[in-house]
Order: sequence, then C-alpha cells, then structure tokens
Amino acid sequence: MRRRRRIAWPSVLLWVFSGLILLFLILPLVAILPLSLSSSTILAYPVPGFSFRWYEDFFTNAIWMEALRTSLLLAVVVTIIATAIGTMAALGLRGSQSGLARVARALLLLPLVMPVVILAVAIFYLYAVLGLVGSFWGLVLAHTVLALPFVVVTVSASLARFDVRLLHAAASLGAAPLRSFFSIQLPLIRPGMLAGAVFAFVTSFDELVVTLFVGGPAYRTLPRQIWSGVRDSVTPTITAAAVVLALATIVAVMAVEVANVSARRRAAVPGSGTQGE
Repeated sequence: MRRRRRIAWPSVLLWVFSGLILLFLILPLVAILPLSLSSSTILAYPVPGFSFRWYEDFFTNAIWMEALRTSLLLAVVVTIIATAIGTMAALGLRGSQSGLARVARALLLLPLVMPVVILAVAIFYLYAVLGLVGSFWGLVLAHTVLALPFVVVTVSASLARFDVRLLHAAASLGAAPLRSFFSIQLPLIRPGMLAGAVFAFVTSFDELVVTLFVGGPAYRTLPRQIWSGVRDSVTPTITAAAVVLALATIVAVMAVEVANVSARRRAAVPGSGTQGE
C-alpha cells in the first residue's frame, strides 16, 4: 500500500508568505508601467491607448538625459570608491574582536540603521562648513557613506567562509602577501565584492534625500529630476523615467544573483579555481 505523502505546511506557508511580499514589492511597478505606455497626456486609469511617445520624450529630452548621465557617472564613481574602501575595511576587521574594531564596525554600519534624512542634515551642515555643498565630489563622498555598509557586509560574509589556511599554505611556499591576495583570496571573495559593488551602485543611483540636501542646483540626478517633475509638472514622461530607474535596479540585482550562481557552480566543480592550482 502506497504511503500518503505528507504536506510540509511550514514550507508551503513560507512560499506563500514570500510570494505575497514579492507581489507587494512589484505592484507599484506593475501599476506604473501601463501609465508610462499611455497615449494620454494625463495620468489616469483606464488607459485610453498605448504609445511609446513618453519613452521617446525621455530619451530625446536634454534635461532627462543630463540627469541620467549625472546619475550614472555618480553611481560608477561611488561604486569604485565604496568597493575599494569597503573591501579593505572588511579585510582589516576580519576576525578582530577588540574594542576599537567593534567601534569601527559599528560606525561603518551606522548608515544602515540611521534615518537617511538625519544623515542628510548632518552632512549638509558639515559641507556648509567645508564648502562642499553643490559639488560633485561632495555628492560622491555623501553617497559613498551610504553605500559603504553594503560592501562591508557582503565582503565580510564572503570572508567568513574563506579558509585562512590557504594563505598560510601560500606563505609557507614563499608567496608574498600581495600575490597570495590576488591569486587566492581575491578570486574566492569576488562574489561578495561584486554583490557589494552592485548594491553600492543601486544605492547611489536611487538616492534622493541626500542629493536634495547637498547636491545644489548644479547636479540634478535622475531621482531628483523625477521628484522635481512630480512637484512642478506631472506628465507621463515621469512614469517612463520611473520605469527606467526601476528596471535598471532590477537588472543590477539580477546580475549579482547570476554571478553568484555561476561562482557557486564553478566552486562545486572539482579541480576548478584555486583548488586545482
């Protein structure tokens, strides 16, 4: 007699709950996508017809393109700086439980728990003294502060799974510390660095509050231009810009996941990577 298979209700409930959360997160994008394709000049449901005119307006409008270029340039610079500093910080704090290390770790992770508006006000008053309000590098530093914790967390997670005995073995064979890092440690923690870099890029690319406080009139990023458009003149072009912003974020996060899956598959293959050297 065939035994009846039991239903794992905790797993089913977990999948249902996760699906509801995912649905809640993507509903705004689903709601705004038809509006960005509307043939009407006003934002209203039901949509009278579909057209790509608002996407054409977005990609041919000098103001929107300048905002997009500013956001991309800012995000790329922030990603490079945050990834370098965050990786070095994670390496320096790895395994240390001293009081100074705990304080440094808490300060690095503070932007994750501090309300962004408080951080923006604090940065604004500091920049007012230093004369950095309305400067590009002032924006870079402010966004780096926000992006740095994500790099520290992801690289620290990769380092937690790293076997330090590999470095000891390399040192016993005469390898210099720098060569051991680039040949052994860096390939193994690269997925964490890549994830941190993408999160840093997304954090800078989507940031609005800090940019409003310290960006000044000269630097209008894409989120700031959307904010200004909502306040001044609401047109469907804003919805097209919002869809572009959301899709860029989704693609970046999916790229991290694909890279992590590929890295795990390579690590599972016997003799691949550093194991075969």
